[in-house]
Amino acid sequence: MPQSHDLVVVLDFGAQYSMLIARRVREANVYCEVLPHDIPVEELKKRNVKGVIVSGGPASVYEEGAPKPDPKLWTCGIPILGICYGLQLMAKDLGGEVKQGKKREYGKADLFIDDETSIFAGLDHTMLSWMSHGDTVVKLPPGFKQLAHTDNTKFASIGDPEKKLFGVQFHPEVVHTPKGIEILKNFVYIICQCKPTWTTANFIEEQVKLIREKVGKDRVLLALSGGVDSTTVAALVNKAIGDQLTCMFIDQGFMRKNEGVKINDLFTRRFKVNFISIDASERFFGQLKGVVDPEKKRKIIGENFIRTFEEETKKLGKIPYLAQGTLYPDVIESAVPGTTTGKVAKKIKTHHNVGGLPEKMGFKLIEPLRLLFKDEVRRLGTDLGVPEDIISRQPFPGPGLAIRIIGEVTPERVKILQEVDDIVVGEIKTAGFYKKVWQSFAVLLPIRTVGVMGDKRTYLNTIAIRAVTSTDAMTADWARLPYDLLEKISNRVVNEIPEVNRVVYDISSKPPSTIEWE
Repeated sequence: MPQSHDLVVVLDFGAQYSMLIARRVREANVYCEVLPHDIPVEELKKRNVKGVIVSGGPASVYEEGAPKPDPKLWTCGIPILGICYGLQLMAKDLGGEVKQGKKREYGKADLFIDDETSIFAGLDHTMLSWMSHGDTVVKLPPGFKQLAHTDNTKFASIGDPEKKLFGVQFHPEVVHTPKGIEILKNFVYIICQCKPTWTTANFIEEQVKLIREKVGKDRVLLALSGGVDSTTVAALVNKAIGDQLTCMFIDQGFMRKNEGVKINDLFTRRFKVNFISIDASERFFGQLKGVVDPEKKRKIIGENFIRTFEEETKKLGKIPYLAQGTLYPDVIESAVPGTTTGKVAKKIKTHHNVGGLPEKMGFKLIEPLRLLFKDEVRRLGTDLGVPEDIISRQPFPGPGLAIRIIGEVTPERVKILQEVDDIVVGEIKTAGFYKKVWQSFAVLLPIRTVGVMGDKRTYLNTIAIRAVTSTDAMTADWARLPYDLLEKISNRVVNEIPEVNRVVYDISSKPPSTIEWE
């Protein structure tokens, strides 16, 4: 990260929300990174860190092997905000006492502010907060005072303003704490004295410079899917190195209906880039024959993407670099060993372009969006001139429809889902809900059910419809689509797709479910 921006870091203790904290800080136009929980203080000072946020986590401070920071952290002089586990860790390490609470506190709670200065400056005396804890601070460390409380938690926020050490038991980063962003702004602006200089314009300028320095006169191959992520990478890398970039679209056979034709048209007519399209569907279907395990699917698809790129690249001459549209949530959920999140976070699923990549491959990776969330990428793409119809596209998984087909992936099953998906997306767009939800799609289930059509018994496929609302894909809620819309989708699917006789609607949130079914 260039030294032209103030830097706040989140120390990751395994919380699913660690990256969300960073995103909220960036929303305040202050640059933020997530780093390993045990990073040495010397490294923080070397990077001129202006503030540290210690994340929550699943551990208890008294558990054997509970993650700990560098012992010098609390006395290093850098302003610190501890969240949940971070507050408890701070309190215990500095001479306070933490015990398992008599009453656990999960969900919404009224927060009563006892000190309306520093991190609560400008906020109302009472505010809504989101709690998620079993342990609680029962004795303050020397020099600390109570800043806020709830009915169940006396020390819901504590602080030592002189040493610029603060802690909150609740989660200010989640939307369920409506004024939480104001608390984070107070920390980065008032306590850390950071300036709001982090913008997409600055990001573009810096990434162009970094890409040019890394690539030099070499060529870059871009794994292009036609979605917002890879298209934005294409625009960014093209801005940096121009004709040194070649965009390659590999049709694995799992794309949406007529997707390959649309992508070909887009990049040959609307973008002035070197563009190659490869039909590798036969290869991918062959590799997935008989495979039903979702992790195996992802790894097979990830490896075959790379192998196909390697083979096709040999026909193009020497191209040492591969550019990808990898985003922060991909990295988080894959929990790759050796990465920040891989140390203490648990793997949720392997993304084909992260954990799904083979250990040995003939490319060096360029992933300029690796530290960005989807909403940041959309803003970046707009600034780079990416067309609105691409910017507004809902996320589509790299493995395509293969992970929306539960069970074996065959050409016949893909064809069914392509037709269903076309109806689902089309009706949601017509009803004006496409931009109102985060994702909306169909899933082909591995079960058949009995139905009756034209007075005859049928035994056909079942389709699940999934639509969720979200801001970052880290958490999501099922979308309350109108019954009339769901009815229209169901009627069209059953009437127009002869292989289907039942449609169900998924009303699960994330967590505990993920957005995609596999």
